[in-house]
Amino acid sequence: MKVLYGVQATGNGHITRARVMAPALKQAGVDVDYLFSGRPADELFDMELFGDYQTRRGLTFYMGEGAKVKSWDTLTRNSLSTLIRDIKSLDVQSYDLILSDFEPVTAWAAKLRGKKSIGIAHQYAFMHKLPDGWRSLMLRLGVQIFAPVTIPVGVHWDHFNRTIVPPLISPPQYSRTVDEGLVLVYLPFETDETLIDWFASFTDYRFHVYSKRSFAHSINNVHFKPLSRAGFEQDLAACSGVFSNCGFGLASETMQYGKKFLTKPMQGQSEQRSNAILLDRLQLATVMDDFQSRDFQHWLEQPQPEPQLFQDVAGGLAKWIAGDCSEPASDVVRSIWGLSTGVPA
Repeated sequence: MKVLYGVQATGNGHITRARVMAPALKQAGVDVDYLFSGRPADELFDMELFGDYQTRRGLTFYMGEGAKVKSWDTLTRNSLSTLIRDIKSLDVQSYDLILSDFEPVTAWAAKLRGKKSIGIAHQYAFMHKLPDGWRSLMLRLGVQIFAPVTIPVGVHWDHFNRTIVPPLISPPQYSRTVDEGLVLVYLPFETDETLIDWFASFTDYRFHVYSKRSFAHSINNVHFKPLSRAGFEQDLAACSGVFSNCGFGLASETMQYGKKFLTKPMQGQSEQRSNAILLDRLQLATVMDDFQSRDFQHWLEQPQPEPQLFQDVAGGLAKWIAGDCSEPASDVVRSIWGLSTGVPA
């Protein structure tokens, strides 16, 4: 079985899923080539696991201060002509299957050439009606246009009686401890000045802020750190809580380590708004649309939740893929969740 695995690299969550799937696919005997798009190649890091991977420009969102999508920049700075050229020039004939984590070049190349494609991503959960008001319905058409696949398999915190598997994340790499004075922050679209202003009065706490920067520095109780997978997870294992936007991957890792989670969804990002609604509905996080000191203090004083242990999703999906996906996806999903009934095809 030879597979081309396309990964949307705009957000770290997609790459995190690929890091979990890669060893499982290898163990299942699947020969995989990887393609990443949506982020400049020189901004990818810790990629040794993927061997001699390919990159393409793809499509991405452009963000402004306050984690708000810059609609005009997103429209004008993406290159549709480059995308079309990359889709047409991508050779997929030698592959038995195309696997897509919401990556448009591989997904569209497969569709145009009649290749079977499997979508495994959080976004494919929006192909189903979720209890998030109208947002999943609104997102569905966008998912179909952005990265269409033959068989979509969604990833979410609940199956909602649909073809949706649990979060695809690595087991914890570090022992869980709780430093009550340490808060982990990942808000890459807020300015340093904004974060310092928010956190300066909370002198009993230390805030470890990760973002794209070349060196670490501290201003009083706010410690700015460059992106590092190992360093980030060490802080995740030790902190009392996590404050971030509403990306699916980090929220899932926070649950796994049993840390309280405060989220500020990106403005104009319907996927993050859907995530926030469901986190609140499932009582898995505190949602804050605008920073308020009183609400923040209340969250800091909340107790820790119990760690959540997620099923071996990667192993089950890898075996299914190695078998050419001959088993119905609904049966695979039931098996992963440990269900005897439910989950329609």
